[in-house]
Amino acid sequence: MTTYRPPLHDMQFVLEHICDVRSLAKLEAFQAFDPDSLPDILAEAGRFFSEVFAPLNRTGDTTPSIHNHDGSVTTPPGFREAYEAYVDAGWGAVAFDPELGGGGLPWTVGLALQEMMTASNLALSLCPLLTQGGIHLLDLHASEDQRDTYLPKLIAGDWTATMLLTEPHAGSDLGALSTRAERAADGSYRLVGQKIFITWGEHDMAANTIHLVLARTPDAPPGSRGISCFIVPKYLLDPSGNPGEHNDITCVSIEHKMGIHASPTCVMSLGEAGGAVGYLIGEENMGLLYMFTMMNNARLGVGLEGVGVADRAYQQALDHAGERLQGRRPDKAPGEKAAIIEHPDVRRMLLTQKAFIEAMRCLCYYNATVLDLAQHHPDNAERQASQELCDLLTPLSKAWCTDVANEMTSVALQVHGGMGYVEETGASQYCRDVRIAAIYEGTNGIQAIDLVGRKLPVRGGAVVHELLDRVAETAEQLHPDLAALREPLTSATAVARSCTDWLLANPGDAALAGATPYLRLLASVVGAWLLARSAEAARAEITAGATGTEAEALQAKQVTAEFFCHQLLPQAAALAPAVTGGAEILAALSATQLR
Repeated sequence: MTTYRPPLHDMQFVLEHICDVRSLAKLEAFQAFDPDSLPDILAEAGRFFSEVFAPLNRTGDTTPSIHNHDGSVTTPPGFREAYEAYVDAGWGAVAFDPELGGGGLPWTVGLALQEMMTASNLALSLCPLLTQGGIHLLDLHASEDQRDTYLPKLIAGDWTATMLLTEPHAGSDLGALSTRAERAADGSYRLVGQKIFITWGEHDMAANTIHLVLARTPDAPPGSRGISCFIVPKYLLDPSGNPGEHNDITCVSIEHKMGIHASPTCVMSLGEAGGAVGYLIGEENMGLLYMFTMMNNARLGVGLEGVGVADRAYQQALDHAGERLQGRRPDKAPGEKAAIIEHPDVRRMLLTQKAFIEAMRCLCYYNATVLDLAQHHPDNAERQASQELCDLLTPLSKAWCTDVANEMTSVALQVHGGMGYVEETGASQYCRDVRIAAIYEGTNGIQAIDLVGRKLPVRGGAVVHELLDRVAETAEQLHPDLAALREPLTSATAVARSCTDWLLANPGDAALAGATPYLRLLASVVGAWLLARSAEAARAEITAGATGTEAEALQAKQVTAEFFCHQLLPQAAALAPAVTGGAEILAALSATQLR
């Protein structure tokens, strides 16, 4: 099984040329970040995750977390020690505010480090990633006392956090949840209910777990308008702020899943002994709004999971293709076998993976950049424009990158041939692990509905058209050496613009029916645009005198962009009839006829 090799060169390239991280470093919020230190930061993170997290990836798959009779969960061998090493190294704190104990790096750089973590070991990475989401929510909406109590421990990694949203009868429809919270005499609340699909809801890696729970108070209005958000610690804090008595919240079971076996996906019961003690965040009935304010971060993080796992699978497929001897080439002597990497169809599979992965990485990192600008740019107009663009790009990052990751991990397995279907090679684990990423944090169908129903209509579609204007401008201004990219990029942009106008003119079921193919089309155009920009930057560096292996890597970027624009982008543009086909055909068969 291939050892994970962090793609440091490509990460550095995207951060420099697509994200302009040096400009981000000039913002007041990031004064603690020296962009000249970026290569060292990436290299040290790469060393840590490849040496500490990556070797446990297979261990966690074959030796899953175990639910014990007392409700505790035992994680796979080595996980606790690896998490402790992660905390000691301070990796979980690097992208948070220094005033809260963080390292002050831009979220864009933090995302690059996060990619290495998820690629190294997706199941283990989910624990700090859930904590990260909890930190964002508390930082934005908790009281000063709550922030002082919980954030330092969470940012340091001494405690972890979870999100308790889903219930057995309420999946994506959070408005249907029924967990109840009643106010106690001391101002706290007592929560009773059951939550399912709770990632890392119980484990043995940290001293306390801070559950963020959605529930209803007695007089709450029905539906999503009546949901409040509560802090429910696993252990209640003693007067010194240390974990004390066990709260009335218990893990009653963990799910047996297709993948991410090491990650305990818990069924959590609150109030079996009278009520779990909880503390209201902000105001009653505002819980769902609070959750949504950290959705851009969370959904972008899930999209990045697609990038990381797809890249890990690609690396193993590439190594296998170079080592596996099978068949012969016409230019070889009779009986002389060739490595399968020499066969055109295998090259097609490898280049398809490489092109998609580079495009996805560009999209996620660029999405993180506009998120940084939306939160920290000094100009109000720039912040607003960046927020609009971030809101638009987030469903693309989440849905496109995870859909494509499912496809690319399957392609990576195909490169292995029959051995890919055998568990001992490890190729199938990437397919099984990444499959969940298209489902959780809002299914990809919901992402497409969000794109068409909420993001596309903003300013009458102007946000999308302004983005497509930038794509068209890049295509027009490409250097003559890259002229081969111009026509396919221009053509696909025109198709995306036409589909955008059609959806705006045909709201309701017609637009919803075309939402998923439209998301694929638009994301593919944006991915091609960013690869074209990468090719332009690579050409400039070669012209400036890059030589040796550096020049080879830069030349490869131009080839990758050309392959994507000529062979992959037209497939997305061909989705236009599905975008504009309307809803009638989808309703043409009755439920009986669908059987």
